[in-house]
Amino acid sequence: MSNALKSTAGQQHADRPSAVSRTSTKTLETVRDEAGQVTSVVRRTQLASGLRIVTEQMAGARSSSIGVWVGVGSRDETVTTHGASHFLEHLLFKGTDERSALDISIALDAVGGEFNAFTSKEYTCFHARVLSDDLPLAVDVLGDMVTGSTFTDHDVEAERTVILDEIAMHDDDPDDVVQNLLAELAWGAGTPLGRPIAGTDASIEAMTPAQIRRFYKKHYVPANTVISIAGAVDHGAAVKAVRKAFSRHGWLDGDAAPAASRVAATKRRPRAGAGEAEVSRPFEQVNLVIGREGVTRDDDRRYALGVLNTALGGGTSSRLFQEVREHRGLAYSIYSFASQYADSGIVGVAVGCLPDRTDEVLAVVREQLDTIAAEGITADELARGKGQLVGGMILGLEDSGSRMMRLGKNELVHGEVLGIDEVIERIEAVTLDDVRAVAADVFGRPELLAVVGPA
Repeated sequence: MSNALKSTAGQQHADRPSAVSRTSTKTLETVRDEAGQVTSVVRRTQLASGLRIVTEQMAGARSSSIGVWVGVGSRDETVTTHGASHFLEHLLFKGTDERSALDISIALDAVGGEFNAFTSKEYTCFHARVLSDDLPLAVDVLGDMVTGSTFTDHDVEAERTVILDEIAMHDDDPDDVVQNLLAELAWGAGTPLGRPIAGTDASIEAMTPAQIRRFYKKHYVPANTVISIAGAVDHGAAVKAVRKAFSRHGWLDGDAAPAASRVAATKRRPRAGAGEAEVSRPFEQVNLVIGREGVTRDDDRRYALGVLNTALGGGTSSRLFQEVREHRGLAYSIYSFASQYADSGIVGVAVGCLPDRTDEVLAVVREQLDTIAAEGITADELARGKGQLVGGMILGLEDSGSRMMRLGKNELVHGEVLGIDEVIERIEAVTLDDVRAVAADVFGRPELLAVVGPA
């Protein structure tokens, strides 16, 4: 392992819980190979300010990935701040008192680092991947951006144009258009879950710098933030580096408990509706999404639904791919999905086809959904579904970036990080009856149909 973030005994002692620091640290998972050698260790520290730091030390890794996860997304916005989360994602790259926008770009480009951010309906993430020796630099740059961004009125105006261009780009993408249409149909236009993440032309044009700053001050606080780091990292030294980088402008001052997970804070579950919506676009294909209300992120049935989703439309051996593409040649691309949120969810099938095949494609997909709702899946499909889920998960965790994503997202949205072995056990425990029950439930619910294509 690199010497970049090795801690001394004194530094480790400083991170132990004490009456002065009110900091707590614990080991969440230790993984060993067949020879008994430790291959990874997951540790978590909670600071007095409520900031959580979760790391995974990966044996043999030469890179490190860091993510700063903030528990704010488009569903936290009002009508007047619609698009503010995504706007802030852009603005935090525009510069600080210490670094200009160019300085931020140069800092990680100069060491070959990868640097980006994304916004979802429920959280925002700023992330970087660097060589292990450069992890302290990545921590410092992200800390500077999150705590010290100056975004001026000029920055807001410049980025407003960029975001309007991005919205126009999404409006030219049939997949984006049909998924936004599905969300609007499911939860209602103008509702927190039904709104597009980036905002609309009207909301972005009307948003003022003062509104964005108030939104930042409300949501970008330590108690609403998780920092995840994976790769060649020593936990104690990482905590020390985070303390230094994120203490700018008194950001870590004060005592607070971490914000409750959105699941725990939810009082009322938004129910997905039913119906059909169609939008005309001058595309060559018709893009369809047939959806149903799904399950929430913490529903115990999510593992059975994952197996079901894989068997239905998760690969080239799935029912939908075989029936729609291989046997009938009705479409090039078809897949199923299961999107889960703190208090709601959507399952569905997405397909693109030529306009004159729309009715036949709809009939075949509906027939498959009705069959699987009535009969479930076969034992062979169950075995393949489990194997695909487990194999895909493990292969997806081969690099530090995917491990960082797993840690940060789970700590932020679930309030816990399950061990990989525990997740595998839950997948392997799924039975045919479990899949049949969840299939009968979700595919027995009212249908949502979103259609985008030529008039």
